[in-house]
Amino acid sequence: MTLGLLDPTLGCLAHKYSLSKYSTFGIFIISGLTLRTKELGAALQAWPAGLFGLGSILLFTPFLAQFLVQIQFFPREFITGLAMFCCMPTTLSSGVTLTQLAGGNSALALAMTVISNLLGIMFVPLSLAKYIGTGAGVSLPTKELFRSLVNTLLIPLILGKVARETSKGIAEFVDGNRQGFSVLSAVLLSLVPWIQVSRSRSLLLSVKPKAFAVIVTIGVLLHLALLAFNATTLQVLSCLKQKEESVFARKEYARAVILVASQKTLPVLVAVVEQLGGALGESGLLVIPCVAAHINQVRAGACGDWKAFALALHWMNRNFLRQRCCSNSSWGPTVLALC
Repeated sequence: MTLGLLDPTLGCLAHKYSLSKYSTFGIFIISGLTLRTKELGAALQAWPAGLFGLGSILLFTPFLAQFLVQIQFFPREFITGLAMFCCMPTTLSSGVTLTQLAGGNSALALAMTVISNLLGIMFVPLSLAKYIGTGAGVSLPTKELFRSLVNTLLIPLILGKVARETSKGIAEFVDGNRQGFSVLSAVLLSLVPWIQVSRSRSLLLSVKPKAFAVIVTIGVLLHLALLAFNATTLQVLSCLKQKEESVFARKEYARAVILVASQKTLPVLVAVVEQLGGALGESGLLVIPCVAAHINQVRAGACGDWKAFALALHWMNRNFLRQRCCSNSSWGPTVLALC
């Protein structure tokens, strides 16, 4: 972002040759190369928790987008970009990594990541059209967007995965250099804000610093809201089954769901913005708040802020929810509906 603000020449040149499209393609090839699916079977026993996580990722958070777009904000693209961010599937790698660091079930995290990104190819165009396009009075090219996501997400992901599965040498090389591939993926991702800032430099310099501060704060509050929803709802669901321990009550599953379902992916958003071609506003202004939100959500997970927040919710709600939900079966659906 700093390089783009200091000298936009190279960034504009990169945009001219559609470098961001190739970088997105490369990110998903790397995702396919590093995707180890042998452990996915271990997540089958936690399918109720996984199903809730997918519902939160693909249904609940896109539903929030319609409320975000009601906020009056200048530049308008900032709030629209954040609303689009709500409609995206979960992060491709950081969610699984942070789940491992937090002692959660990595197999469940991986299953939710893979499935939500594949289903996102269908859900993202529909969510954008329903919650953002309609509110903005814009007709979004849903079919073209679907084809674009297939080309920039699904095809490179399959190519990378096929290369890994058909060649033992490639799989061993990738596994032995996972950190290097992670760095390469991060470099490819960093090209996005560089290019977008370069081509929107004049507009960005006209935006007041206060607007940046406010939109970053809204992004942080959005992440905390997702953490609150997922943590509280899991606590409610864990009370509904009393004969034996619910999968929702197991800490390793809860940690995986809370982390993965509360994050959103940036590369898919970039692919969507590129395909829309300015239909919802200036591309650079749409992407910048999402870059900040992406950094904040990963930082919060890495520093353990999410854990402190979720634990606080857990202990605040524990006695009330157990007394109400578990002692009176009629309370369960009521509290769940309120959440």
